[in-house]
Formats: sequence, structure tokens, C-alpha cells
Amino acid sequence: MSISISELATVRSRHPEAIAEAAARRARRPLLGESGRLMIVAADHPARGALAVGGQRLAMANRVELLERLTLALAQPGVDGVLATADVLDDLLLLGALDDKVVLGSMNRGGLAGAAFELDDRFTGHRPEDIERLGFDAGKLLLRVDYSDPGSLETLHTTARVIDEMARRRLPVFVEPFISRRIAGRLTNDLSAEAVATSIAIASGLGGTSAYTWLKVPVTTDPDDMARVMETSTLPAVLLGGEVTGDQDGLYEKWRKALRLPTVRGLVVGRSLLYPPDGDVAGAVRTAVGLL
Repeated sequence: MSISISELATVRSRHPEAIAEAAARRARRPLLGESGRLMIVAADHPARGALAVGGQRLAMANRVELLERLTLALAQPGVDGVLATADVLDDLLLLGALDDKVVLGSMNRGGLAGAAFELDDRFTGHRPEDIERLGFDAGKLLLRVDYSDPGSLETLHTTARVIDEMARRRLPVFVEPFISRRIAGRLTNDLSAEAVATSIAIASGLGGTSAYTWLKVPVTTDPDDMARVMETSTLPAVLLGGEVTGDQDGLYEKWRKALRLPTVRGLVVGRSLLYPPDGDVAGAVRTAVGLL
């Protein structure tokens, strides 16, 4: 039985076993429906200390508001599921918001935003065995590679082994690769065509099999380059949302063009839909769904 957001703390403190029980009775569905497309709402940013949306530094720090926005987004027709860390997914399980939804567990959140060790991106979230035990549908991991930072090598190695463990369980894993570098001390992802293509090539070759690997890729700085970039791999891919900007219409147009490409299967978008500039979460979600 689902509860309200105001009851979460009481249930968590008195009946922690309710989370596992909710996971066990959750109605499941295939990763891909009849359309062959995916529309996933992402909410795994807070666990990496990334709470800002646009100019609001703590926008995602209000958990009640985040859950309200998430449940509203998940209730929109055409939304297939959610990507989040254990704390958020546990809340959504108790709220009864994950029935017949695709659930992606976020796996590595140790590369805290702004930290000196940001590129030594440890797997501090869901493990493959957790995703299997809870009956979730897939995992997601972040892979940022900086050729000048030794921490990237450990992340690469661990990523490969996690891909192997997910494949052994026949569980899909969405790999989000970037070529990154520090500019004035701040880690920046390179969205040029060359960098995105290189990151796709690296991610596609990790592990002992790519049978269960998906890619989660950004739209390049010049969207016209995406067709050439996506020729780098035959792995199925979804587009990520990126930062919230004032030009929401321009963002939608970038997604629209990239979604026409043969390997692109959908969208995984977080802040752009949960915290749109005009505040209309349902409207932003409906527009994104319409692009599919």
C-alpha cells in the first residue's frame, strides 16, 4: 500500500522493511515498450553533491519538492521510468510511484562535484547485486576520462568490471561517457564532436561483452555533428538532458534532430524537465515525450 510524502519519515523509522516489501510487489514491465523508445526522468544529481539548477544553488536540496516534481513527471503519459539513487528510489517505492515503470539504479556517485578526487569516481551507489535483489531494470554509471588525471584509470577499470557483473546478471547498464578536463580548477566536459566520439569509442569497448551495454550521451556543441558522432558505435543510446538554460525551445530542437538517428532510442533527462525555467513540469515533460 502506498503512502503520502508526509508519512515517509514515520514509515522509514518504524518499518524500514517496508521498502523491500514494496520492491517485491512492484509491478514490472519490459525495458522497451511497443514503441521501442525510452523516456526516463533522472534524479540522481543530489547524491553527487550537485544540487544547483541554473542560478539556484540548492534547488534540489528540498527533498519534498523534488519528490513532488518527480511523481508529477512520472504520472505523465509516455514517461517510461526514472533514474535515481537508492534514497530517492526507496521513497518512490513507498509512494507507489514505480509500478509499471522502468527503474534505473545510479551506481557511481563518489566523484563529488567540485572535489579534488572528482575523477576517481567510486561506486558508492547501487551495486549489481542490489539492482538484481530489488528487481530493478537496469543500472547507470558515469564515466569521465581526463587524460591528465590518474583517477580516471581506476574509474575505467572499475567500470569495466561492473559492466561484466551486470552482463552476468543479464541486466542492462547505461554508460554515460565524457572526455573531461580541468579549466581554472573546474572540471569541464568537452562536448566537441571529436571528444564525444572518442568517449563513445572508449565506453563501447569496456568489459568482456557489450551485449547489455547502452550509451547515455550528450548532444554535441554543434548538433549537426551528431550523425557523424553516433556512427562511432552500434550500441543503443539515449540522450542526456544537460544543464538548465533559458533557451528551452533550442534544447528541444537539439533533441529532436538527434532522436532521428538510428542508434538513438530515447531521452534520459533530469533538471531540464524537473526544474524548467517556466516552472511547468508537466508541460516540459509532455513536450519531451512529444519529441519521441
